[in-house]
Amino acid sequence: MASDAQLAADGETIELQQQVARLQALLEASRQVHGTIREEEVLESVLRIVVRELEMAGAAFPGSGLAYGDMPADAAGEQLLIYPLADRGGNKMTELVVASPGARELSLSEADFLEGLALQAAVALENARNHKRNVEFARLQQDLDAARQIQRSLLPQTLPTISGYSVAFRSDTCYEVGGDYLDIVEQPDGSLLMAVADVAGKGLASAIMSTGFRAAFRGIAATGMPLDELATRMNQHHWAEGEEARRRYVTAIFLRLHPEASEIEVVNAGHNPGFLVDASGTSYQFDAAGTPLGLVPGMRYACERRHFAPGARLLFYTDGLTEVFRGDEEFGPERLLNEFSTCPSRKADGILDALWGAIDAFAEGRPQADDMTALALCRGKTSE
Repeated sequence: MASDAQLAADGETIELQQQVARLQALLEASRQVHGTIREEEVLESVLRIVVRELEMAGAAFPGSGLAYGDMPADAAGEQLLIYPLADRGGNKMTELVVASPGARELSLSEADFLEGLALQAAVALENARNHKRNVEFARLQQDLDAARQIQRSLLPQTLPTISGYSVAFRSDTCYEVGGDYLDIVEQPDGSLLMAVADVAGKGLASAIMSTGFRAAFRGIAATGMPLDELATRMNQHHWAEGEEARRRYVTAIFLRLHPEASEIEVVNAGHNPGFLVDASGTSYQFDAAGTPLGLVPGMRYACERRHFAPGARLLFYTDGLTEVFRGDEEFGPERLLNEFSTCPSRKADGILDALWGAIDAFAEGRPQADDMTALALCRGKTSE
């Protein structure tokens, strides 16, 4: 007969072998569970392991529509075993519900296996969800990059050449796309029609609205109608687009330049004031002559006419240029006007470079908080 010591040793050996077998089985199960990065496949592999390998009656993930084996339709609570699956932060993602054969109690090895499997399943599930989010984010980023390229392509690709004048623009979005709009349209009568506008809000929704605004502006501009009538028509069009368009109203300032007559016409529809500075440094502001487009149906807009003498310069801009902060201090329209008035450059592109440099210096490296768009028009002096 075997001694007590021998029996104890044999018992320890058997228990050790069982532990090794459980670990090997759990390792193989872990490989299966981690063998995919798709959430549904992770859950399905867990259910198959529970029913096929562990020989449970059934298993399910409630709310997912995934179940395997025979799950009791109206089982009492004590007949089901529930294993929550939590992420690394301890937040419950789902739970594994297991029905044992004949509603019997689990053996120690079965219970240990299920607990270990649930832990591995939780890690695999969180990884799968993170992967899905990363893929969706990458796809969204690709779409936004494409949208950015499309929106950039809608800006004027070439600038008109007008003897004695220089014109330039610059437009930087806060996000991939934005709600600022700028356009330059040559008219059949030789005049030049320009617009700077700002759709309320930022991001994709405002960008979509600005694209629709461009289509309307281009269509109405082609008629050659007077500037005040153009603004009135744009207001009616935006209002007619519906409630969402009205929530995303548009501030806009329109300019028609008559180069031969040295005259400009301006309509300001609820936009920031346009700056006109003559050769002596005297400034004039084109203030708003009506509400933003899309707010009030039937709104009529007044048109201002001014002489654009040699040496004069004009600036239209969106509020992203003035609403730049350094602590509690705002760059503001007064500082913008001063930088514009005193800029030594006599060319439109040089003036915009100087303005952007002044704004960047003021911001001291802080990130851009709003879309920034500006249009500059300069007339050379007679000696130039």
